[in-house]
Amino acid sequence: MAETQPPAPTAEHRFPCAQCGADLRFEPAAGQLVCDHCGHKEPVETARAPGAIRELDFRAALMAQLPEAEIEETRVLKCPNCGAQVEIDTDTHATECPFCATPVVTDTGTHRHIKPKGLLPFALDERAARAAMTQWLGRLWFAPNGLQDYARKGRRMQGIYVPYWTFDADTETDYRGERGTVYYVTRTVTRNGKTQTVQEPRIRWRPASGHVARFFDDVLVLASRALPKRYTDALEPWDLAALEPYRPEFLAGFRAEGYMVELEEGYTQARAHMDRVIERDVKFDIGGDRQRIHHLDTRISDVTFKHILLPVWLAAYKYRGKTYRFVVNGRTGRVQGERPWSAWKIALAVVLGAIVAAGVGYLVAQNQQ
Repeated sequence: MAETQPPAPTAEHRFPCAQCGADLRFEPAAGQLVCDHCGHKEPVETARAPGAIRELDFRAALMAQLPEAEIEETRVLKCPNCGAQVEIDTDTHATECPFCATPVVTDTGTHRHIKPKGLLPFALDERAARAAMTQWLGRLWFAPNGLQDYARKGRRMQGIYVPYWTFDADTETDYRGERGTVYYVTRTVTRNGKTQTVQEPRIRWRPASGHVARFFDDVLVLASRALPKRYTDALEPWDLAALEPYRPEFLAGFRAEGYMVELEEGYTQARAHMDRVIERDVKFDIGGDRQRIHHLDTRISDVTFKHILLPVWLAAYKYRGKTYRFVVNGRTGRVQGERPWSAWKIALAVVLGAIVAAGVGYLVAQNQQ
């Protein structure tokens, strides 16, 4: 009989203070665990040595053959509005979804998933993130003043570790296509009763074939559905070279979202990205002024992956019946979010524009007289 592996343990990301027993939290500025109750600090061990973050075999994962040590269970809440699955501790019985501000009464469900292999620790604290968001809002002249004031004075922002997949792969591609060379012919044409010569471009096509190869390293795929992809894409680039091996201590005082994009779907998205890059490589290899691709035969091997967590400060506000979300890159301070509009500011701008146009028209008329 095959040996049965023990079930994955339920992860607890809480760290009691050795001096007073209160919960420690990770402090980005200090890079340490800090107790807000008594001020005690504890270092967090880091390890950025080459090979410290080991990739996992993609095929083994699809066949459910990953070692049980690579699997964990966490207690999560699932938002009934946006579907986010956010890790919570055992003492939490009611909370609010950090992604859409929907009140949620939690249950005791668990989420079994592939354990993160690495993460980027927060480098900005909440104060710095709020300052970046306030500055960004201040540049939106058409945003309602009430929302800007509410955001400045509103409740705390949430520090969330957002799940991503990364994929590595070796690729080799044989291609067939055509190389186009632009040349010009001289023609005589008559336009408006005048005869003139013009140079008309033509393209001479010749067959082309060849071979390209590329190794893809850390193709990044968002594994969350709670945040619009256009926002998270705009938070890039991420300094993935600074990834730390996953340690629960980095999560102390923050929340982690469980992935909702499964591994196979994530690979499909990564492969689409690879195909676009390969097509660009082929066009470069064909050369010439224009390129046509008729056939690509790509062989992909040694596909590996890892589950990583990236730091995002998140604010979700309900203002006059509508939810506004703002996200801040927890490393760089780059901000993205909904762009609210103030009707009266837009109306004022229209009126001012009309007044300015009328004034300019009056001055022009006076000068002509």
